[in-house]
Amino acid sequence: MTAPLRIGPYAIERLLGVGSFATVWLGYDRTLDAHVAIKVLAENWSHDLRVRERFRDEFRLLRRLEHERLVRVHAVGELPDGRPYAVLAWADRGSLRDRLAAGPIPAPTALRLLGEICAGAAVLHRHGVVHRDLTPGNILFRSADTDGPDAEQVLIADLGLAKALAAASGLTARAGTPGYMAPEQDDPGAVIDTRADVYGLGRLGLRLLSADPLGAAAPGPDPPRHAAAIRLREGVPSAIAPVLARATAHHPADRYPDAAAVHAALARANSAAPQPPSPRTAAPRPYRSRLAGAAVVAVVAVGGAGAEPGGGGSGLPAGRTYTAGPLTVALPAGWSATGATWAGQHGADGEPEPALVLSPQPRRWAADPRLPGAFVGLSAATAARTTPAGFLAERTHADCTPAPARTNRRAGVEWIVVAYRCDRGRPRIVESAGLHAGRAALVYVQVVPPADAGPDFVDTLLAGVRVR
Repeated sequence: MTAPLRIGPYAIERLLGVGSFATVWLGYDRTLDAHVAIKVLAENWSHDLRVRERFRDEFRLLRRLEHERLVRVHAVGELPDGRPYAVLAWADRGSLRDRLAAGPIPAPTALRLLGEICAGAAVLHRHGVVHRDLTPGNILFRSADTDGPDAEQVLIADLGLAKALAAASGLTARAGTPGYMAPEQDDPGAVIDTRADVYGLGRLGLRLLSADPLGAAAPGPDPPRHAAAIRLREGVPSAIAPVLARATAHHPADRYPDAAAVHAALARANSAAPQPPSPRTAAPRPYRSRLAGAAVVAVVAVGGAGAEPGGGGSGLPAGRTYTAGPLTVALPAGWSATGATWAGQHGADGEPEPALVLSPQPRRWAADPRLPGAFVGLSAATAARTTPAGFLAERTHADCTPAPARTNRRAGVEWIVVAYRCDRGRPRIVESAGLHAGRAALVYVQVVPPADAGPDFVDTLLAGVRVR
């Protein structure tokens, strides 16, 4: 295959991939100093008007949905020979297939990654779109430069148009990838709905989390239909097995109804398991997330989630208050804040729930044990499954001694507060949680007070937390 020198205004650097219906090239925009992926309809299908139209449908759909969990479309065009092409955001960090080929992904990271994939599929399902081919090759990674050099986005690509293209071309071969396609996708007369994607998510889960990952996603018989038959990797909560068993049930009626339901079930199963602290172990960073270090176990995904302009996300002085989404906090002297989402906590719509981080240097707080700071999160999903006391019981710290829990009513919230003194990492950590009756949500605040803070520091900070 001869590489074109240019496609539209883009200089072509190399081939990224070849599929049955399209070829993808890496292009470079000299004016903007940016790389893009350019997907071109394969030459052998250019004569088929139905295939050409279905090819364009994918990009119309992506453009209509326009979501950060989906590959973005920048432009469309036609080559001189009439073949259509689309200019897409380049997934510069490769695919899940690439990463799995390089070796096993650590279990905690694999769990979080599966949640991100479910959230992306939930976006499609909310808009009435069925992907139909959720495989490691269609899960892509793109740098998220705004959140630091290690931050990245997880993207869903190729929105199930392979089946539509096959139908338009008159092909009779199965539409889907063996090992990931639902059983009903083998039946030309079957009705395919969101439960086919649920099956694909379950198979991805088995590939990521099973003790026999290659066998779990290999072509052939269905995976085990009973949770007891699923052997999970070390470090994966046992409660995950029933979720994967139900997602991969042979009959669609026995599966979860959609990706949001799978996502919620995974979150419940993961939250119900004891969370072993790992204060001195660096963890790979998933999509837009950071693992708090040195005994601070709140996991946050930092990135503007409705943050106010000038609110101090850069770490500069921010004034007396800071607002991110529904959360507003009064800032201690010398502190600023940054908007965030609460990694691992998702609402009924599959989106991460809101949070913010405040500190003298908020973007460094999670990784630097010398810095004081606080994490504030709001979760309706957590309030639906447990009480504030039950939630705090899940947030214990290794190498730390807790003081007796106390209660404190501030800003209309009845807070339960537990203070820890620690032998390693941060010397003092305060965990607090309460119910916000107006929103039926749990408000969680984790505080590392300054070394010279007085006894009222935490209570004053809690009094400054407001929820709209």
